[in-house]
Amino acid sequence: MELDNKLIKKLLEVLEELKKSTKGQANLVEELKDTVDDGSIKIKSPLVGTAYIAPEPGAKPFVKVGQKVKKGETVIIVEAMKTMNHVQSTESGEIVEICVQDGEAVEYDQVLVKIK
Repeated sequence: MELDNKLIKKLLEVLEELKKSTKGQANLVEELKDTVDDGSIKIKSPLVGTAYIAPEPGAKPFVKVGQKVKKGETVIIVEAMKTMNHVQSTESGEIVEICVQDGEAVEYDQVLVKIK
C-alpha cells in the first residue's frame, strides 16, 4: 500500500505541472489528491459557500500550518447567504495543510483543512 501511495503522489506532482500549463483541470487534480490516504484527518465543508481563514479582513487567521488545535476549535468560516458558519476541528492535532485560500468559493464536502 505504501508503494502505491508513492506512485500516486508522483502522479499528483506531474498533474500539478499539467494543471499549471492547462487551465480548467484544477478539479481533477483536487479530486485525485483526496484519494491519497496520507493519514491525515480531513475537515470538510458542511455546505456550499465562501471560505474565510480569518474572522474579518486583515485579522489574524484562525489557524496556521504547524499550529496545534483542539477538538471543537474554529479552523475556518464558510459564509453562505450572509450567514457565517464556523467550521470546527473534529479532532485535536496539528494543522498540516490549509487546502483553500481566503475568499475562495467552496463546494459541499470539499476538504478545507488537514490535521494529523
